[in-house]
Amino acid sequence: MKGNERSGLLIALAGFALFTCGDAVTKSIAGAWSPWAVAALRFTIGAVVTGAALYWREGARAFIPQNPWLQVARGLSLGMGTLGFFFAIFLMPLTVAVAISFVAPAIAALLARPLLGERVRPLTWVAVIVAFAGVLVVLRPNVMTLGWPAFLPLLTALGMSLLIITNRASAGQGSALSMQFFVAAVAACLLIVAAILGNASGIAMLHIGQPDWTVIARCFVVAGTGTIGHWMVYVGTTRAGASTIAPATYVQLLASTILGWLLFDNRPDLVTLAGAAVIISAGLLMWWDARRRVNAIRDMDVVESAV
Repeated sequence: MKGNERSGLLIALAGFALFTCGDAVTKSIAGAWSPWAVAALRFTIGAVVTGAALYWREGARAFIPQNPWLQVARGLSLGMGTLGFFFAIFLMPLTVAVAISFVAPAIAALLARPLLGERVRPLTWVAVIVAFAGVLVVLRPNVMTLGWPAFLPLLTALGMSLLIITNRASAGQGSALSMQFFVAAVAACLLIVAAILGNASGIAMLHIGQPDWTVIARCFVVAGTGTIGHWMVYVGTTRAGASTIAPATYVQLLASTILGWLLFDNRPDLVTLAGAAVIISAGLLMWWDARRRVNAIRDMDVVESAV
């Protein structure tokens, strides 16, 4: 591996690990404030910071998207995924929530056909079936313990899969910074509304109230780790390429297992670990198939140019 690719991979790995550190900080707030209020504050901070940076670097014109409704769809997708994830990690072990959310690429592969017109390859169907089998393995013991909340990470996976698809559709419509601002701003609006409705619902867990200053401080930490993590993944991808970086995302599962064990005494059982391994294998199968097809197309172009 070339030095540039190696450094890019290491930067991306650090970025993905930083996401999990933010998740652990979020989980530490459980019981102290509404999970949706935490999510709303986290993305509001992110939108303000990225908005200020966008204005400084690109000016006021950068805030006018080429396709406003597509940017709204991106933000709503992220907001929906965040609603499920923040709720989930307040209720269940961090490893379980993270593991189930990794089924998002499989859901995106299924939705790509009706939404983007992409053909689903036979090997992709195999990967999708394997991924959902892994989800069933992870869910089985947790459904008996938690009931319906055990399915919340699937809402996260659905939201993130829609985000993957809308990200594809919005490729080339602005700078990376503007794309990050649009998605954070729309997600923040959705999460603020959700937090207000949750507070009005009477559900104790969603009551906002007056948080302790340490809760606000931790929200700033979560926002910082998320923003810096996204930047590191972006830098790593530009150096090493998306196909090299893609498998690195699974470091989040390792990090969540370690942090969940050390900080919250959540020791994953063998069933959960086995299911997580199945989900990861499905994701890696999809990545391998995509990379194989890209290499085949590149080789064909080389041959045609030589002729």
